[in-house]
This record gives sequence, structure tokens and C-alpha cells, in this order.
Amino acid sequence: MTSGDSVDSTVRRANIRLVAQVAGVSMSTVSNVLNKPQLVAHSTRHRVRDAMDQVGYVRNGAARQLRGAPSSVVGCVLLDTSNAYFATVARGIEDCLADDGCMLVQCSTDMQERREERYLRLLEEQGVRGVIISPVAPGLPELVRLGERGIPVVLLDHPRDGTDLCAVTVDNVAGGALAARHLLAAGQRNIAFVRSGPPLRTISDRLAGVRDAFYDHGLDPDAHVAEIAVRSTATSAIAEEAIAGILGRSPRPDAVICCNDAAALGVYRGLRERGIAIPDDISVVGYDDVEFAAELSPALTTVRQPAYEVGYAAARLLLSEEQTGHRHEQVTFLPELVERDSTAPRLR
Repeated sequence: MTSGDSVDSTVRRANIRLVAQVAGVSMSTVSNVLNKPQLVAHSTRHRVRDAMDQVGYVRNGAARQLRGAPSSVVGCVLLDTSNAYFATVARGIEDCLADDGCMLVQCSTDMQERREERYLRLLEEQGVRGVIISPVAPGLPELVRLGERGIPVVLLDHPRDGTDLCAVTVDNVAGGALAARHLLAAGQRNIAFVRSGPPLRTISDRLAGVRDAFYDHGLDPDAHVAEIAVRSTATSAIAEEAIAGILGRSPRPDAVICCNDAAALGVYRGLRERGIAIPDDISVVGYDDVEFAAELSPALTTVRQPAYEVGYAAARLLLSEEQTGHRHEQVTFLPELVERDSTAPRLR
């Protein structure tokens, strides 16, 4: 027998019993490290995993699922993984799952319904432990059916809407109202609301919050709020289409509220190209408070969402689906206004 044959034989013999012997623990402890790591002390988990590396133990995921054990893979279907907000959300999801011994698979729909459908089908075929999704489609029947077929679903940035699904969202109506009240207090009365990409529930709710703030201020939003829709999410498209819509209004808006910080970046670019100063000529408010918002010049006033906490809470809800007595719930976070230099009182 060659040395290579000896190594292969050792690898084939590496099982839970051998790992337990090397680590000096029981087989049930090894099993808990693999399936319920939160039940095992950190030092013991570390010792068991070192033993797994030493003997070359590799868990057979397919065989494990055949025995009825849950998959260690969770699917995450996001609108746009290139968006800094969703990148932070995904990190929160991943950190929570890692603590439970699970792995995250990310998919980006680019806000396309067909792509969302395809990813959901593929994830179901792979027998994932569950799906966390920021849905594109306006309705939720397919996600409800997925849950009924045994794949737990947690909605991200979308309310439950009476379904038997868990959800984590931020109060977008309140966020839109925060942005509008800030501008109204500064004397702005004519506001453009820039939305990019397809119509989404989150963005519609933000616009509703803006309109509510105008009503509360005794102003008719139909006369004072202009909705400017840009189908693309590209900065260049926003810079051209949105700015054309803003400057084409009469009277010209005093301020712009953007559906997210990425759209605000396009508005900055378009205004700057036309020699329009922020905030002296037009105030700009973003939404999300991603990392670059504070680095823009001028620094962007925006509505902050707790992106990491949203992701972590979504993963926690998904993992809790397996617990006895689990009840579907919705976790709603509150946004906050971050005032910086892109807004200023209107000069009369």
C-alpha cells in the first residue's frame, strides 16, 4: 500500500466517532457542533473543528438531508447586490447564519420578476433551509406557496400583508415623512420625488409618507410634490432623465427627495453638470445612509435605515421557523433623519 493509499483510507474512515475520539468529547457533542452549534461552548466548538481538520472529516450534506436533517444552506434573494444598502443587509444575514453553522447563497434579481422566479425555483430544487427575499413582484402568492411546500420564507423590506410569512421591514412611510418634514421646516414648498427602477412597495410607501407630511402641513401634495420616475437605476440615466424632469417643472422644485442614496448620487451628478449648486439652488435628500453618503460633497442629508440589524433580524426569524411553537411575526424598525450639508433653508 502506498502512502497515498493510506491517506485515502484515513479520509474514508473519518466519521463522527473518530472526530469525537480525537477531540475528547462525546459523539452527541460533535453532532451538536454540526447541527446546533449554539448549544456548545465556544472552546469546545473550536476543539471539535480542529479535530475535524486533523482527521479530514467532511460532512456529507446530501446524505444528511436524506436522513431528514435540515440543510445548512440558506438562500437570499435581493433586489440589487451592487447596492451598498443590500450589501450591508446581506452581511447582517450572513453573520447571524454563521453563528448557527449555516451558509448564505446570495442572488440578485436586478429587480426583474422573471429572474426572481428562476432563482426561487433553483433554490427550492436545491432543498435550501429557507429563503430570505426582498420581493420584486407586487403580490406574494408564489412566496406563500413556497412556504406551504416546506421552504420557510422571510420577507425583507416588505410587510407580511396578512400572509403566513415572517417579515422584517423599516417603516418607509415614516421615513418619507421625515424627509419631507425636514424640507418643509426649512421653507421648501415645491419638492420633486425621484424614484428609479420598477415600482416597488418600499418606494411607494416612502412617497406616501412625503404626501402625508404635506397634508399635515396644510398643503395639497398634488400641487406641491412632483413624482419623477426613471426606469433605470444607472447613475447616468438618473443624471439625465431625473434632472430633465426636475428642471422641466414650473415652478422649479426647491428640493429633491431621492428614493435611495444611489439615486441621489445621480441627481448630484446631473445638477453639477448643469451648474446648479447644492444646497444653495436646490436641496437634496437621500435615503438609506450608505457609507458614501457622508463622503459626497456636500455631505448628503439622508434617512438612515439600520441595514445590518434588518439583515440579522431576518436571519434570526428564519432560523426560528424550526422551533416548536413558532409564530409568524413582523419586525419593524424605525428610520431616522441624518441632517448634513445638502439641505439648507430656502432663501426668500
